[in-house]
Amino acid sequence: MSILIGTDFKNLGIKRAGKVRDAYEQKDKIIFITTDRHSSFDRIIAHVPHKGAVLNLISAFWFNETKDILPNHVIAVPDPNVTVAKKCATVPIEGVVRGHLTGATDTAIWTRYANGERAFGGTILPDGMKKNQKLPEPLFDPTTKESTHDRTLSKDDLIQEGFVTEEKFEEVKEKALELFKRGQEVAATRGLMLVDTKYEFGTDKNGTLMLIDEIHTPDSSRYWMLGSYEERVARGEEPEYFDKEFLRLWFKQHSDPYKDTVLPEAPKEMVEELSRRYIGIYEQLTERAFVREEGDIISRIEKNITPYRI
Repeated sequence: MSILIGTDFKNLGIKRAGKVRDAYEQKDKIIFITTDRHSSFDRIIAHVPHKGAVLNLISAFWFNETKDILPNHVIAVPDPNVTVAKKCATVPIEGVVRGHLTGATDTAIWTRYANGERAFGGTILPDGMKKNQKLPEPLFDPTTKESTHDRTLSKDDLIQEGFVTEEKFEEVKEKALELFKRGQEVAATRGLMLVDTKYEFGTDKNGTLMLIDEIHTPDSSRYWMLGSYEERVARGEEPEYFDKEFLRLWFKQHSDPYKDTVLPEAPKEMVEELSRRYIGIYEQLTERAFVREEGDIISRIEKNITPYRI
C-alpha cells in the first residue's frame, strides 16, 4: 500500500512544509500537496494510506459546492493529492462556526459554557442547555491566527488588536455563516450533520475576499450521523460521529506524546482502520467511489504537476 510521507520536488517553487501539507510557493500561485501525515499532539504520529487524497478531494468537492457564495483559491486539482491555488494575503483570523454545544478541549464551546460562560460571538446563550444540544442558531466564534497560540477573541478585541477592520470582520462573519449553512444543507442530504468547522480566508491582489486552505474536511470539521442523533442525545449518549480519536487515545495510553522524544509505532491495524474511515466519509459526503490509486505516488504527482514547474 503506497503512502505519501513527504515531497521534495525541484523547480516547483519555494517549499514550506506544514504538519500535513507541503506547499510550493511561486510568484502568483501555490502548489499544495496533501500528504498522508497524521498530526496530533503537535507532532506526526502516523502515516495513513490515502488520507492526503481524501482530504484534498473533499476540499475540492466543497470548494465547488460553495463557489457561488464566495470565490476560492483553487486554480486546478491536477492530482488527487494536489491543489494549485491562487496566492492570497491571509486574513489573520480563523472563521470558527459552531452549530451545537459540544467539544472537550479548553476552547470548546461546551467546556466554556459548563464553566459559566454565556456570551459567544455576540450571542448570549440561555442557562440550562445540555451537551451536544443544537444551538438556537449557528455562532460565529472566531480565533486569531498566530505563530504561538490561537486565541478566542471578541469582535471588539480583534479590531482593537489590529487583526481585522470592522468592515472585514463583518464580511468574514457573513460569508462564514453562509458557507456553514450550505455545508449543513448538503451534509444533511448525505445523512450527516455538519456540527462545527473553521474557515480560513485571504484576499487576492484586488482585495477581494477569498476562501483558502481547506473546507469541511474531517480534519477541520466535526460530523455526526443525522439519523441517530436525536435518539442518542435523548438517552444521554454521545452522537454517532466520524471518529479518528481512537488512534490519539492509543498514543496517550502507551506513551507521553507531549514529552517523549520517540513515540511507539502506531499499530498497523489501527492505521488501516483509520484509512477506511477517511475513505468512508469521503464516499458518503461526495457520493462518489474513492479510487484507491496504487503504485508510486511521487512519480504520479511528478507527472501531473509538470505544467506548473518554473
